[in-house]
Amino acid sequence: MFGIPGKQAVTITPKAATQIAKLMAKDGHQGLRIGVKKGGCAGMEYTMDYVTEVDPHDEVVELDGARVMIAPMAQMFLFGTEIDYEVSLLESGFKFRNPNVVDACGCGESIKFDENIEANG
Repeated sequence: MFGIPGKQAVTITPKAATQIAKLMAKDGHQGLRIGVKKGGCAGMEYTMDYVTEVDPHDEVVELDGARVMIAPMAQMFLFGTEIDYEVSLLESGFKFRNPNVVDACGCGESIKFDENIEANG
C-alpha cells in the first residue's frame, strides 16, 4: 500500500464521520469507497461508492463508526487528503482538501494532480 507508516492515508473530520456513519447505517453498508477517475474539464474526478464488502487491497480509515476505503489505484492521489462534510444555504456535501491537487475547474467537481504523481502511478 502507498503511505507512511503510522500515518493514515486520509483524515476524516468529525462532521464527515457523522455523515458517513449515517450513510453506512441506512442500508447496512460497510463504508464508502473513495477513488479517482479520468473525467471533467480539469482531467480527474473523485468517486464515492457504497461498499457492501471490504476489498483486502483497500486502505481502510475509520473514525467514530465511519469507515472509508481507498481504492488501490487512488491511494497515491489521495494521500494526505482531509475529507469534510459542509452544509450551506445552497448545497451540502463532502469536500476533499487534497494537497496533491494543483488545479481545479470552476465548478469544483474536477481536479488536476501534479504530473509527477500521475507519471509514477
